[in-house]
Amino acid sequence: MHQGQCLCGKVKLSTTQDISALSVCHCSMCLRWNGGPGFSIDCKSDLKIEGEENITRYDSSSWGERAFCKHCGSHLFYHLKETHTYYVSAGLFPDAKESKLTMQIYIDSKPHYYNFVEKTPMLTEQDIMNMFNQ
Repeated sequence: MHQGQCLCGKVKLSTTQDISALSVCHCSMCLRWNGGPGFSIDCKSDLKIEGEENITRYDSSSWGERAFCKHCGSHLFYHLKETHTYYVSAGLFPDAKESKLTMQIYIDSKPHYYNFVEKTPMLTEQDIMNMFNQ
């Protein structure tokens, strides 16, 4: 079981999923939301949430929502509604510091002011849209 929490501790998240792999999203919404790329762990639908009353959810698209703690502002997760998949902010899990960067998405939206040295699969916006339209 992997456990994490927001800055103030009013929201606690736990999963039994493997958190050794994380992905990075370079889309314009993640950049605006995070002030940089979004680092997340795919928890699939296996996410236990404590403190739901402390969460604000924002529909950022017709298929997904972003959630944050309404007290401390910590970014919690991106939730794909149709599949009930949760992409949890990697920094919430203390043991995620051992995780490896395994994929980058919306690579064609990545600004020039940062780069990662890891060699990972890199998906474009069109690659992601094609996945949703199958």
